[in-house]
Amino acid sequence: MSTPGPAPARRARRAEDALERLLGSARWVAVVPVVVLLASTVVAFVYAAYVAARTAHDVMTHALPAAPNVSDFLVVIDLFLVGATTLIAALGFYELFINAGDGRGLVLPRWLEMRDLDDLKTRVVSMVVLVVAVTFVEVLVGLGRASEVLEVGVGAGAVIVALAIYVRLGDRSRHP
Repeated sequence: MSTPGPAPARRARRAEDALERLLGSARWVAVVPVVVLLASTVVAFVYAAYVAARTAHDVMTHALPAAPNVSDFLVVIDLFLVGATTLIAALGFYELFINAGDGRGLVLPRWLEMRDLDDLKTRVVSMVVLVVAVTFVEVLVGLGRASEVLEVGVGAGAVIVALAIYVRLGDRSRHP
């Protein structure tokens, strides 16, 4: 039985090096979600600005009843929060996959620094909780019957509790 010589070992090492370069370059596939999320951010912000302008016009021309106007302003807040969420996700994908901690490039505020997918998940889930809360208040303003408010409130509360548990369990698995 013969042992492999130096030539097969070199070929195996070259193949392994090529595979590592390919896998290292594969992180650039994350450009796709970064670009899509940034485009979504722009759309959400522009749409929110449009709704804000339309709402301001409606308030100036038809100030009463106030409830629909308040609800429309809450929609504006909601849209800006959705845009902020997509922006945070875009920054997270960039930071985690493309920037990859090389010490150059993107400088983020400390609260936006993401070291792993759990950091990204926590920030996005936190924004979703905020969106759910604002949406609940928006629905609350538009509803008249207490039973409907209770139903929507219980549903929104259940979603918020479930997301909080999800984030908390993720933190425990990361920091035992």
